[in-house]
Amino acid sequence: MINLSDFLLVSAGLFCIGLYVILTKRNSIQVLIGIELMLNAAILNLVAFGKYDKISNGGQTFALFAIVLAAATTAVALAIILNVYKKYKTIDPGKTDHLKD
Repeated sequence: MINLSDFLLVSAGLFCIGLYVILTKRNSIQVLIGIELMLNAAILNLVAFGKYDKISNGGQTFALFAIVLAAATTAVALAIILNVYKKYKTIDPGKTDHLKD
């Protein structure tokens, strides 16, 4: 049987990988993937705690809302990245520091 600590260990690993990707990559798409990994770690925590909560299904409900929110933010972020690429011809966040030109 899988314990709660197993879920939390996998979630912590996903979160650390996502944080590493955010801190080391210079590509906006890869940074977005790191953010998604961190969100998936949080969703896994919600589902794991919801599984071991015998009273209600609150964890699964919050996880569903978090998945919808993650999909919406990904769509908005990709639209922003495409517009920045159209203007600057790069997706490196370090090279787009003057957005008011």
